[in-house]
Amino acid sequence: MNHPKKEKPLQRALRRLEKLETEGVTQVKEKFEAGMESIENIGMMLRPDKALSLFEKAEGWFLGFLFTAMATLPLTEVVLRSTVGGRLPDSATIVQHLVLLLAMAGGAVAARESRLLSLSTATALLSSRWKMAAQVISAGFAIAVTIFLAKAGIDFVLAEREGGNVLSFGLPTWVGQAAIPFGFTLVAWRLLRKSSDQMPVRFLAFLVAGLITALVILAPPSGALVWTAIAILFVATVFGAPIFTVLGGAALILFWGAEVPIATIPVEMYRVVVSPTLPTIPLFTLAGYFLAEGGASKRLVKVFQAWFSWLRGGPAVVTALVCAFFTCFTGASGVTILALGGLLMPVLIAEKFSERNSLGLLTAAGSLGLLFPPALPVILYGVVSHTPIDQLFLGGLIPGLLLVGLTAWWGISQGSRSKSVKHPLNWREAWTATWEAKWELALPFLVVGGIFGGWLTLVEAATMTALYAFVVETFVYKDLRLGKDIPRVMTECGILVGGVLLILSVAMGFTSYLVDAEVPVMMVDWMRSHVESKWVFLLLVNLVLLLVGSLMDIFSAIVVVVPILAPIAAAYDIHPVHMGIIFLANMELGYLTPPVGMNLFLSSYRFHKPLHEVYRAVIPMLLVLLAGVLIITYVPVLTTALPSWTGK
Repeated sequence: MNHPKKEKPLQRALRRLEKLETEGVTQVKEKFEAGMESIENIGMMLRPDKALSLFEKAEGWFLGFLFTAMATLPLTEVVLRSTVGGRLPDSATIVQHLVLLLAMAGGAVAARESRLLSLSTATALLSSRWKMAAQVISAGFAIAVTIFLAKAGIDFVLAEREGGNVLSFGLPTWVGQAAIPFGFTLVAWRLLRKSSDQMPVRFLAFLVAGLITALVILAPPSGALVWTAIAILFVATVFGAPIFTVLGGAALILFWGAEVPIATIPVEMYRVVVSPTLPTIPLFTLAGYFLAEGGASKRLVKVFQAWFSWLRGGPAVVTALVCAFFTCFTGASGVTILALGGLLMPVLIAEKFSERNSLGLLTAAGSLGLLFPPALPVILYGVVSHTPIDQLFLGGLIPGLLLVGLTAWWGISQGSRSKSVKHPLNWREAWTATWEAKWELALPFLVVGGIFGGWLTLVEAATMTALYAFVVETFVYKDLRLGKDIPRVMTECGILVGGVLLILSVAMGFTSYLVDAEVPVMMVDWMRSHVESKWVFLLLVNLVLLLVGSLMDIFSAIVVVVPILAPIAAAYDIHPVHMGIIFLANMELGYLTPPVGMNLFLSSYRFHKPLHEVYRAVIPMLLVLLAGVLIITYVPVLTTALPSWTGK
């Protein structure tokens, strides 16, 4: 090989050219490979499963945005009013329509996660072959109903578009209302995807939905077809169809049979979802979720334990108080049992309570607190029955304390029998625990003071409560991480709220039919002709509501039963607040009523006990709380005293 210095100019030029060519090829190759990698990355993003994952993640962020916007607008209104005496134009209207978006988006996510509430779990008792058939029937029915709800939503939006109404800032109202058909279409698609993991079963469910749809479109309504449709509705309900499709299906069948346009259903749905007080439901529930997902449960258990452990049976008092606190904010006894069961069961066992008594106490205490502000069922009852919500909160305070007191009394009596250990009151420990949990203990005073002090509207109080819980759990105690936990908590809350609002919205269509058909009027006439005594009527109400509470969740019962029951109660001159508290107290008891009270299943799941063992454990508490419900029913002054004393 020649030395470079001895190379001739031509040879040196050729060698440099070869070197440049090699480097150029290498660069081109590297750029080509980088380009191919980019194309592959884009291809990965465009893959159906990857795109679906991105869409699902975007749904979670969208729920978070809706909650944030719903809280920000009323907060801005409070700041402007208290500083410059101004207001934010159309903020209330915008918040109400954000609730509509939350209902549809949360319902779609609940469908994606298979978390839509059902009335029946009978499929768990079926063999695998019959279980598949049940899945096909219930899914096919649910899909068909949801498709018709989407079609009704389209008709409603098109009619509103012709009207030319404006929502705010020049935005047409129909743009917000378009969430109804879009949401139901997405729910229908997810009901199909979640009907089974097996493609043949999905196809059969799709076929059943198609047959039902074709039957409704092609066949003129007749008495025989209406009864056939009702029979299919009943079978689908037993086999586990989601509650919103059961209620929506009933409304569709009845309107179809009466040859009334099904667009009436989304009209009623829109009317109730944009109710001025309805934003309180998602905002108060969000506050409860922040508390439940943070460390509030441990701190509150520590506080009440420090203050009441000196009593014989003190852990029972702790259980009643902590469970009532949590349930009034989360609005769901299931969250209380699942969140606090693991903390409180060892405490009760360690204090010599029997396992059966501990199980019964925790199962029963999970439903305490549903009468206290800001419990979601109270708000929902007020919206549906048109009873002032602040009056219901006032009316529920004494009955709620009565039920908590009876639960604590029973626990203390069991503690005495089991010779549970009494601990002397350690003042220093008690004050230390109280100081540590001071921010969470102050929350009820914020809610009650804001609502009854008159310086906050109900929606603004809900906003302040959610903001307060967020700040305390995220920045004060630092139990929740801003980037990781908060979106997850908002998504979980959105699933619950979306499922509840979906039920409420479609049920109003069903209620509308009942009102148009004068069903409440006919029931009032029948009751007045057969039951003369107001007290006998109240006894019948208790019996019926116990049955309803054992078969239906509290939200479904409110939207289905209350519109029928309220006019009858008014005919017997029963105070509307008194009737509301009777209803809600019975629903608390219904959670514990065998064979299918919701708390019984949740307790069986949480504590890994067979249902028959939970039944035996809960019967003593069921009788104690039944006595409390009867006292609430027949001593109306317990309910009406505070509203009357405050001039409400």
